[in-house]
Amino acid sequence: MESALANALAIVAQRQKIEQYKHILSTVFSSNDIVRAKKFIDHMLSDDVPLMVSRQLLQTFAHELGRLKPDAQKEISHYTLEQIQPRVVSFEEQVLFIREKLSELYESEQQWSKAAQILSGIDLDSGMRVIDDTFRLSKCILIARLYLEDDDAVNAEAFINKASFLINNSQHEVLILQYKVCYARILDMKRKFLEAALRYYDISQIEKRQIGDEIIDEDALEQALSAAVTCTILAAAGPQRSRVLATLYKDERCSKLKIYPILQKVLSPSLVYLERILRKPEIDAFAEELKPHEKAVLPDNFTVLDRAMIEHNLLSASKLYTNISFDELGTMLGIPPHKAEKIASRMIYEDRMRGSIDQVSISCHIKLFNSCFNGFNDQFDILIVGVCQALNDILDSMAKKGMAVPV
Repeated sequence: MESALANALAIVAQRQKIEQYKHILSTVFSSNDIVRAKKFIDHMLSDDVPLMVSRQLLQTFAHELGRLKPDAQKEISHYTLEQIQPRVVSFEEQVLFIREKLSELYESEQQWSKAAQILSGIDLDSGMRVIDDTFRLSKCILIARLYLEDDDAVNAEAFINKASFLINNSQHEVLILQYKVCYARILDMKRKFLEAALRYYDISQIEKRQIGDEIIDEDALEQALSAAVTCTILAAAGPQRSRVLATLYKDERCSKLKIYPILQKVLSPSLVYLERILRKPEIDAFAEELKPHEKAVLPDNFTVLDRAMIEHNLLSASKLYTNISFDELGTMLGIPPHKAEKIASRMIYEDRMRGSIDQVSISCHIKLFNSCFNGFNDQFDILIVGVCQALNDILDSMAKKGMAVPV
């Protein structure tokens, strides 16, 4: 191998030199010999070989890497990237191609994070070559998608944030759609369920069935709609969640979803939308459809689903009761009274439920202002105010026209 490389180096004519190196490279790939491949790389990166020659040969080398067996390809690729690092500025295009090929190999083996890490080594802000924003955007989104396959929302978010600076100026519809999906999934994994639900719902309303080369089938849109419903149910109970639930309930497509029965039980139509208290069997059935991160255990030893359902049931109770003790509330929610008090106080503090807590009396209780009875009284008061205002306007109008106004 050394003598063959030395003979090629000694050739004066550059075209003949390159052809001889290509012949040597062909024998290296045919033999699948890792040692000889490493010697070829070392020789190409030495100061003896002109930069124009080494660039062309390393480009050919990168294109031919797929001929090697997977294990040999990975070892040689990693070795090349390591050896080329001190002179990476001179071989950016070759490094890019090697990283893309190596990432595709890891992706084919479903080693998602490794594939993402290899791609993240590409210098997208290089000043040595022209890189357009579409290329930068596509790589950032691809890396984020790969990390999401391993449920790594932290690293995925870092690259989606980079994409955020480029997406507004992009007209590439496929990349815009991929960005939206990634962003929704990241919000979902970070348990920002209400924001995720709105993103998923927006995706589910896409009217086009073909965007660029990508076909949007009904199953994908249905999956997005189902994710929107799931995230809304898991979101923190409160007025915003109720509004989104109402929007989803009115969407006729939701009636075809597998999780539609739980949506019906969470929100039923009436003069006003009245949530129902959910029982354990119904919650357990819903839990079977959730993803692992949606069943994660929180610091208070409740799962994400447990907390969402407890808050939902507490808000539902506020529609039915004007006053209830924490002992009774705890029994209704299936949790100790002190935990019921803690959750209720947090919801009141965050303005997600109206009420006050009496901690003075022996039978510690909560006074709720969201009761449907209170709601009807409030509506009745508003109607009375409206009637009085209208009557006052009529009397003022009569007085201005000189008509006698009865006292």
